[in-house]
Amino acid sequence: MKKIFTLFAVLLLAGCMGAAFENVTVEKAKEMIDEEKVIILDVRTPEEYNSGHIPGSELVPLQVLEGMSEDLDKDKSYLLVCRSGNRSQQAAEILTSKGFKNVYNMTGGMNEWTFEIEQ
Repeated sequence: MKKIFTLFAVLLLAGCMGAAFENVTVEKAKEMIDEEKVIILDVRTPEEYNSGHIPGSELVPLQVLEGMSEDLDKDKSYLLVCRSGNRSQQAAEILTSKGFKNVYNMTGGMNEWTFEIEQ
């Protein structure tokens, strides 16, 4: 009986943990972009985005992401980008809490992006 209770507790805790996102380096993010494996969501402000962004990225400020998440396809893969990696991590947490499975946070953000940018 004790083994059954322990197994039940473990399964219950695993279910409560929810989905997780993956942190990726700028280099890994570039590789994923080049291989067209992800949709890039830039969660910075419009002013930050207009000052320079990753080509092909879509502006979705963090403040509107939660409300807009219903318009996103949960079967797609998303790379989240911000200035330093903090807001994109918050965005990743929002998406995974809503059942998105393929979510990637670019650590270091645009501060570490050394590749092409678009203005």
